[in-house]
Amino acid sequence: MRHQPPVAAAPALPGHAAAASAATRARSDWATLGKLLPYLWRYRGRVALALAFLLGAKLANVGVPILLKELVDALAIKPGTPAGLAAAMLVVPVGLLVAYGLLRLGTSLFTELRELVFAKATEGTARSVSLEVFRHLHALSLRFHLERQTGGMTRDIERGTRAVHSLISYSIYSILPTVVEVTLVLAILALKFDAAFAWITVAALVVYIVFTFTVTEWRTQFRRRMNELDSTAHTRAVDSLLNYETVKYFNNEEFEARRYDESLERLRREALKSQSTLSLLNSGQQLIIATALVAMLYRATQGVVAGRLTLGDLVMINGFMIQLYIPLNFLGMMYREIKQALTDLDKMFGLLEREREVADRPGAPALAVRRGVVRFEDVHFAYDPARPILRGVSFEIPAGRTVAVVGSSGAGKSTLARLLYRFYDVNGGRITIDGQDLRDVTQASLRAAIGIVPQDTVLFNDTVFYNIAYGRPGASRAEVEAAARAAHIHDFIAAAPAGYDTMVGERGLKLSGGEKQRVAIARTLLKNPPILIFDEATSALDSANERAIQAELASAAQGKTALVIAHRLSTVVDAHEIVVLEAGRVVERGAHAELLACGGRYARMWALQHSAEAAVPAGSGPGGEPPAGLPRLAAAAADPR
Repeated sequence: MRHQPPVAAAPALPGHAAAASAATRARSDWATLGKLLPYLWRYRGRVALALAFLLGAKLANVGVPILLKELVDALAIKPGTPAGLAAAMLVVPVGLLVAYGLLRLGTSLFTELRELVFAKATEGTARSVSLEVFRHLHALSLRFHLERQTGGMTRDIERGTRAVHSLISYSIYSILPTVVEVTLVLAILALKFDAAFAWITVAALVVYIVFTFTVTEWRTQFRRRMNELDSTAHTRAVDSLLNYETVKYFNNEEFEARRYDESLERLRREALKSQSTLSLLNSGQQLIIATALVAMLYRATQGVVAGRLTLGDLVMINGFMIQLYIPLNFLGMMYREIKQALTDLDKMFGLLEREREVADRPGAPALAVRRGVVRFEDVHFAYDPARPILRGVSFEIPAGRTVAVVGSSGAGKSTLARLLYRFYDVNGGRITIDGQDLRDVTQASLRAAIGIVPQDTVLFNDTVFYNIAYGRPGASRAEVEAAARAAHIHDFIAAAPAGYDTMVGERGLKLSGGEKQRVAIARTLLKNPPILIFDEATSALDSANERAIQAELASAAQGKTALVIAHRLSTVVDAHEIVVLEAGRVVERGAHAELLACGGRYARMWALQHSAEAAVPAGSGPGGEPPAGLPRLAAAAADPR
């Protein structure tokens, strides 16, 4: 992952700095819109048809005040008109009333047709953007996911998806129609009446737009800050709930509540600022519109008194102003929402712009596993350049053989598994499978060839069946059950009230550590890859279950290339070779008996562990706990969590 160097903050320069900032923001807004357009372009036919319907709706809408004028003038029968002639003249208003109803119907009909035609484009675009972000997040490196804040990130995606709907809706449905309607009204006012009506309208529009844009730009900072605080509060809440048991262990419910309340209080204060500025904006907009409306009606009233205008003209001008008032008021709200949507969408697109730390080379071929020989050749690696983890590690896992890596905590054992899976790229040296550098093949083919039982098993909040079948989606129930039997968990699952439909809870918390690890073993056995990694695969099991599963793991690894990472040396005595890591270097290697005979680092570790295990009562699990098994899993099915 590339880290941009910090940029020193420049001193605030009145005027110039503000202009530069506004220009940068404007460029950013246009860039954000530019990123959205390719998704929308796929539906260009629907967009064009929707715009045609929308234009028809606006034309019908503008025709309404004109019909009202004709209707009022038609009803204004002059005194002294003969009764027969007056009765004949009343036929005209009836026709106008019918035309008025048709125009109103046309406005609604065209609007609904627009919604119907464009719904697929809106939903399809939102779906495409969300799916691309989701896929990109899965393509990002492990480093990104270790550093991320899940609550805030999901909030950004949620708001970004809503922003897609808002931007498309407001941009396509509102901007062009509003411009068309204003243009038509101005043309009618200028041509049918004197130019003063048009100039009053233009002046009101200019003042309204300038005021709206200026105030909205100013208040965007409060809205953006609100979003940040909202994400922070959401992150704290999600993090606290995910760590529910830890909160309970330390009796810190009130501490967590205070932390969450602090975030909510900051959000409340920022929300009040945002609402205050919104009220200022709305009040200013209403003042501008009201002033223009009074000026227009005053001039129209003068025209009626002077005989230059009819009552119908007055009604038509008033109707036009009301119709202009509605889109103008909507324009202000629309601009605010567009600015907010652009801010939200920019956040989501920011996730798409995160570079992949580990990416396939252009045209990289798929990994071809012929024998499954794995080699670490002078591998150097560090998560942080200041703290090297691996320092020139070299060893080979022959085809069909099992090599175990042991060492103290922090020696770099689990890092080997992460590098073999290519969650990170090596800083020096190389790792090969059948002579193919992992950096030269596709990650998908590499990971398809490797199966892992990790040290810390995290399960999906779904059924036991789903979690085992995740090793090979589409596997039959018989295949899933066979994998469960091989992992010595089938009997436990079958004895539970819901059987394989037992829900495991968030991250598998309804299961014991041993049950989770056996589900992970079953999942990997179901995948049946040519290369296996067991990263402390039996660390959560009691001694009896460990011995049983060790036999199954040995059977599963038969004929496969296997890397076993272990802390408990008793689990690796049958490995073809044992590699001892210390401070990122290989200090010893050989078979179990050979290493014991050498009396070196491995022999001392063996003696230390055996003396410690002798103090643990027989039949106890790790730390003296009772063996994991049926009671926990059976209880999970009835657990209301």
